[in-house]
Amino acid sequence: MPRGITILGSVNLDHVVRVPHFPEPGETLTGTHYEVFHGGKGANQALATARALPASVSCDALLPVHFLAAIGQDAGGRALVQALSDDGINTDHVLELSGERTGVALIQVNAEGENCITIVPNANGQFQALTSEQAGVLARTSWLLVQHEVPHALNLAAIRQVKISGGQVILNPAPMRDFELSMLTDVDILTPNETELEALTGIPVSDETSLAAACEIIHQAGVPTVLVTLGARGVWLSQQHEDGVLIPGKTVTAVDTTGAGDTFNGALVSQLAQGTSIKNAIRYAQAAAALAVTVAGAQPAIPRAPDIKKFLEQ
Repeated sequence: MPRGITILGSVNLDHVVRVPHFPEPGETLTGTHYEVFHGGKGANQALATARALPASVSCDALLPVHFLAAIGQDAGGRALVQALSDDGINTDHVLELSGERTGVALIQVNAEGENCITIVPNANGQFQALTSEQAGVLARTSWLLVQHEVPHALNLAAIRQVKISGGQVILNPAPMRDFELSMLTDVDILTPNETELEALTGIPVSDETSLAAACEIIHQAGVPTVLVTLGARGVWLSQQHEDGVLIPGKTVTAVDTTGAGDTFNGALVSQLAQGTSIKNAIRYAQAAAALAVTVAGAQPAIPRAPDIKKFLEQ
């Protein structure tokens, strides 16, 4: 079987409401446009990975995309997993946990398209250990993408399995949680935003000098490559023993930023797994994320390879 891409992560049902502004303590707002979307950082990243692959790459044969996750015993979770499968993702090893409910995200989107999110982990938090079948998938993985909406011990077990088998690992440290930098030893690429980088290193990030200093701490922890996502300003690429460089992105009018980071990470790994250079992979991922913020919702906004390529060429 070909060595492919595996995304380990969360599944959520996103309850989204648009608000004029985020409420102050004790304030009651009237929202509009309430909708329920398929989401979860893991599911979003898996979908972004599969959609970012060109049509010439078969997800079932040449570069399979596997998703490892857990859902509850409910119709919403099952429908979400079926939708991922319909998009070409191998979901054979998504667990359905007895007595649990699928994870939930409560999302407010303000008039500027920024979001405020509350997560209820449910089944995601009870996904405590890998099955033997899931470990087998990881042993055949060339690139693993993980984030922080499942238990950290589970991530570490998956990372170790992939590294033992000769694969590479991307960690998107979102949402931010406390953990020791020593746990980054087996991570090949870390993709924090400015807030997450500051939380990890204790260095306030305000300019290129502070970005470089903060990234150096991550390098000293054993991570060769750090990509700091800076929103509309672009991505700061820091590679060990090299000067950092800012890679600017394209400017768009944001409608909803939910899922933009997930789209970036999924599109990034889709390119790296095909042997694309790191800088070109970043540019491709930036284009995918820029397109994603122009559409409401997380998964409905994730673009496909032809649209990403066309946008890059503009």
